[in-house]
Amino acid sequence: MSYLTDKLRAPYREAQGELTVPGQMLEDIVAANPQRRSLLKNSFGLSMLSVFGASTLLTACGGDDDDDDAPATGGDGSTGPAGPDYSVTFKPLDDKLVADTVTVPEGYVAEVLYSAGDKCAIGSAGYAGIPQSYPATETQAGGQHDGMHFYPLAGVDPNQGGLLVLNHEALDNATLDQGVEGLRTRLSNVGVSVVEIARGGDGAWSVKADSRYNKRYTGNTVYNVSGPAEPLVGATVVGTLNNCSSGNTPWGTYLTCEETLNNYHYQVGDVGKPADEGYGWVVEIDPQDPDSTAVKRTAMGRFSHENTAYMLDANNRVAFYMGDDTTPGCIYKFVPSKPYNPANRASNMGLLDEGTLYAARFNDDGSGNWVELTVGKNNLTAGATDPGNFTQLATGTVITGTIVNFNTQADVLVNTQAAARVAGATLMDRPEWITVGVDKTLYCTLTNNGGRQRTSAANPRANNSHGHIIRWHERGDSPLATIFEWDLLLLAGRDAADGVAPNLTGNVNGDTFSSPDGIRVDPKGRLWVQTDAGTGTSTTDFFGNNSMYYIDQKTGESKRFLVGPLGCEITGIAYTPDLTTFFINIQHPDTDWNTLRAGGGDARSATVVVRRTDGKPVGA
Repeated sequence: MSYLTDKLRAPYREAQGELTVPGQMLEDIVAANPQRRSLLKNSFGLSMLSVFGASTLLTACGGDDDDDDAPATGGDGSTGPAGPDYSVTFKPLDDKLVADTVTVPEGYVAEVLYSAGDKCAIGSAGYAGIPQSYPATETQAGGQHDGMHFYPLAGVDPNQGGLLVLNHEALDNATLDQGVEGLRTRLSNVGVSVVEIARGGDGAWSVKADSRYNKRYTGNTVYNVSGPAEPLVGATVVGTLNNCSSGNTPWGTYLTCEETLNNYHYQVGDVGKPADEGYGWVVEIDPQDPDSTAVKRTAMGRFSHENTAYMLDANNRVAFYMGDDTTPGCIYKFVPSKPYNPANRASNMGLLDEGTLYAARFNDDGSGNWVELTVGKNNLTAGATDPGNFTQLATGTVITGTIVNFNTQADVLVNTQAAARVAGATLMDRPEWITVGVDKTLYCTLTNNGGRQRTSAANPRANNSHGHIIRWHERGDSPLATIFEWDLLLLAGRDAADGVAPNLTGNVNGDTFSSPDGIRVDPKGRLWVQTDAGTGTSTTDFFGNNSMYYIDQKTGESKRFLVGPLGCEITGIAYTPDLTTFFINIQHPDTDWNTLRAGGGDARSATVVVRRTDGKPVGA
């Protein structure tokens, strides 16, 4: 999530105020010492499973990042030739880099692929240095690139081409002329891009401008609404916006996540403000069918969605995990009522409309529970008392609450944040991305919470300015489990040798960082973390520009892999099946990197391609 989003949401938050009452947490809880917590046993390692082939369109059953198959064998059962070496051997980048460029290790290149304002749909003129307005902006790349995913195309070698689908979280203002059709222009700069991309003979990637798959979904597009909350929301909603991170599904669709509960673009004096209930949902897009209409899936709950990540079992039962990027917010799981059908893609298109939504309770003893958010259960009834964000208030403060009426499941889903608090879920330090590892370990980045006053074992630092990463195992590694075990992977922050206060000191082994945000375990079990720390000198003097890191899951060692330009956030992780190409998003650069106008002034968000010049896998 961008700090720009915080600014856009601020008026709405101020109007809502803080809603709190006592109830779910002990006021005098003592923060657990993470140094003394027993670590979960794990079996990470770098499995040498072969990458999936050109015809594979769907992921394997381990989870959203588990794209591996069994090792290749010959007709006689003998093991085939050894595949590429995915061992991490790159030389980490230096500390405190503040160059206005994308810096990658020796032997790598970082090439701009798709920038704010670039041509998207067929017929787009594209931004050429002169600020544009609607309708031209409706068919070109939006602003503030964020979450994304790479999809193979039938008949195309997926290591040479495919579909890249990415979110546009907020505006790249310098590319826009908001004096003409101001509202529509702003709304056209958010949403989603679908672009077909291909690798050239020189190894470089480009967008295929004439592809029938290229399409923009914007704040002006009409979306269908489905699921239990449709009667309250309406059959359609105009616009998706604040599209932060995202996820994919086993059946090959894209889930773009709305990180706002209201259409803040209408707060600048425009008339015709729609109902806020239309925003804050997971929206399902089929990138393989450009003629399809995207759908807001209300059964998955309404909150400040960050991303989704799924876990699939041997019986094709699936769970989708989600973070609420709120300070503080909860972690959620949605389990569809029916299994995924790998033999009939079309039959899965309504799978996200029926199921059970849960919120996570992290107990201080390292155990956890998934609390069901169903009307009539766990205090979700008429006259319920919402405790609000009580973790932000000092112990001893007189706490008041607000009455919320949960009369139907639609009420629960429209007011999911309140429902989770009422049901007793744990308020976490701004949950952002979640990822599922090849061994089914789940990880969630908790970016920061400088206002926390009441701590817990899962959120052990008051005034947590630098954030941490939590991980857990579902009981039996089952997506259907209602019990899990958790521990802390690491606390981000400054080195202990700096002698700063405990709430600013981390325990990162190796290259230190602040505010973990993007996180992904790739198909070879390698964990990557991206940061969204402040971009002022008070942060960059100690950590440099925002960066991307490899984290060894056995030793905890952190290695700095990529550093972004001035003012940016690093976000978005996608890759080709052979992992020789990584796609990374550079959001809100603010100086001279990737400018188009003569003399600058329009530094643009962009997707960059990171690859080795020798063609070997990234990171190796």
